[in-house]
Amino acid sequence: MPLEPLVVMNALFTPLTLRHKTLKNRIVFGAHTANMAVDGLPGARHLGYYLERAKGGTAMIVVEPIPIHRTAVLTRGNMRHSDDAIIAPLKVITDACHDEGVVMIQQLYSAGQHGDFDNSFEPSWSPSGLPSYHDSDGSHAMQEAEIQELIVGFIAAAVRAQKSGFDGVELYGAYNGLIEQFWLPWTNRRTDRWGGSLENRLRFTTQIIQGIRLAVGNDFIIGLNASIDTSTPVALQLDALCEIAAWLDQRHMIDYISCGTGGYFNFPELMPTFQFADKLGAPLAEALKKVVQHARVQAESHIRTPEGANTTIASGQADMVSIVRGQIADPHLANKARAGRPQDVRGCISCNQMCWGRRSRDYWISCLVNPSAGREFEWGGDRFTPAKTKKTILVIGAGPAGLETARVAAERGHRVTLVEATPQLGGAFRLAGLQPRRGQILELLDWYERQLTQLGVSIERNTPLDALEVQTLQKSLAADELVITTGSQPTGTGFQRQLPAQDQLPGIELPNVFSIEDVMNRSARPGKQVILLDDTGDWRGGGTAWHLAELGHTVTIITSWPMVGFWIQRTAGDAPLRSRLQRLGARWFTESALTQWTAQGGTLRNLLTGEETWIDADALVLATTNDPDNQLAHELNGAGLASHQAGDNVAARLAVHAIYEGRVLGMRL
Repeated sequence: MPLEPLVVMNALFTPLTLRHKTLKNRIVFGAHTANMAVDGLPGARHLGYYLERAKGGTAMIVVEPIPIHRTAVLTRGNMRHSDDAIIAPLKVITDACHDEGVVMIQQLYSAGQHGDFDNSFEPSWSPSGLPSYHDSDGSHAMQEAEIQELIVGFIAAAVRAQKSGFDGVELYGAYNGLIEQFWLPWTNRRTDRWGGSLENRLRFTTQIIQGIRLAVGNDFIIGLNASIDTSTPVALQLDALCEIAAWLDQRHMIDYISCGTGGYFNFPELMPTFQFADKLGAPLAEALKKVVQHARVQAESHIRTPEGANTTIASGQADMVSIVRGQIADPHLANKARAGRPQDVRGCISCNQMCWGRRSRDYWISCLVNPSAGREFEWGGDRFTPAKTKKTILVIGAGPAGLETARVAAERGHRVTLVEATPQLGGAFRLAGLQPRRGQILELLDWYERQLTQLGVSIERNTPLDALEVQTLQKSLAADELVITTGSQPTGTGFQRQLPAQDQLPGIELPNVFSIEDVMNRSARPGKQVILLDDTGDWRGGGTAWHLAELGHTVTIITSWPMVGFWIQRTAGDAPLRSRLQRLGARWFTESALTQWTAQGGTLRNLLTGEETWIDADALVLATTNDPDNQLAHELNGAGLASHQAGDNVAARLAVHAIYEGRVLGMRL
């Protein structure tokens, strides 16, 4: 197979001067809460995480926000505030990344009224005492001395950052954090010198910046992170941010400004899932570039790919581009793009399941498509040690577990044959990629196919095998290791978690009952009115309901969870899903179960009241937990043939589990 032509990205790889430093390219690994500190101190997990992106070629890293005060602690994995103990371990990180030619910045923050007492054990301090949007708490309206205390906290944190080896700091002015709360008339209702006019509302920001500059000297970068939110008139709008940026720029206060989207009023756009368009932040950066003369402007928000980043720079919309999730998914994105091989970049699928999804549960972050994220210190980065003994490996099943096992084993130098029963790679994961707006999954599967081809993996499609045929093939290949990754299949029982005594839904045997797999592989022909029984609360049901509604079916969702997309909450993708479903005419019954199905409809039971209701429908679609497809593995084991297993044929779960287990198995073989 001939190599694809090299892709030249001159704009993205032009150096850029940023105050006293020169960035080797325009790619930034922007600030985000990795949540990896232990007892408030960065350690080996932090070092491995940031160093891998430095080795991968990014020009600048903005290390995650550090609280500037005891009231600013927001997560379990935050670094310590107001404590010089962080200097030495941070210096290890900055020294290592500097050795890779990376400019190092640290973000400083307070969420103001949106604090978290469970982590800080302090009241949240804010300009005017408005309620938190993080939880149900109110906040404390600061007195003059308390405002000054926070300003001192910012300055002290900047001095600590300089001692830690950072080249500068970035002030967290985004997502309705404390700095933005002073900017906005809605959150700043003060009548003293800190509120009212624009100059007064900017006084908190300017005193922080002036204090930092005086404390650290001229050879130190001061950046500002901001965001706009069009969802509500009281949020920060683009014209207001441009006015603020111009005011600060005229006074040479900031070296760069970065603009994101969303915030506490509009959380889904803060870290946009695949439901949103790419490059959301590029037009915002373009507007800022028109009003600043001195500061550099960085674009962020759903700029996923090197191609998108290069276009943003080449068109003059921004000077720099922050790619966060893209570099979590592939730490070597920058080097691959610089080498003219962007097609080798393992793309982010904008799912948020393991980055924001884990952070929202107060764990350290990782990645669905890249399980090495957060484990670099244990796994030696996102690279593979060559196997000491080269083996021949046979992998049966080309779902995500089989694909990752085959790829990693081949990367390590093994000779790999991958056998798939169907015409296409990906298994049930490919069906997920056929749901609305989830085409990034298909792009990832295309990436797997390219990588396997480049690595010389032999791929056999349309090759279903029974146990005897597997044994014959293993002998013919002289395979040293056999891997079974045959996935899972629908149970066909209609079992629901909240009806544990009902092993099988009455009426399940009728011909107008389908699985979500039947719907997405187009073997089902449901009628106009469809009941979708969603027992899993994730994209399996929600995405299939969206697909059916787009096709013109009248969809009724029945779920035992308190809301549609309950387990998508962790990704911030649930509200946009419900919004789309509602616009498409879908309806739903939450905290409910289906007790009976007939050819004409089903009986719904309200789990709170016990009341039962009849619903007319032409077809029933089941989004329930599958059973492992492990018959082949059991037959081989019974014949005395040992095999390794990974993914759904161990236990039916999601793609993240399959890819993780495939990675671990591939490294072990």
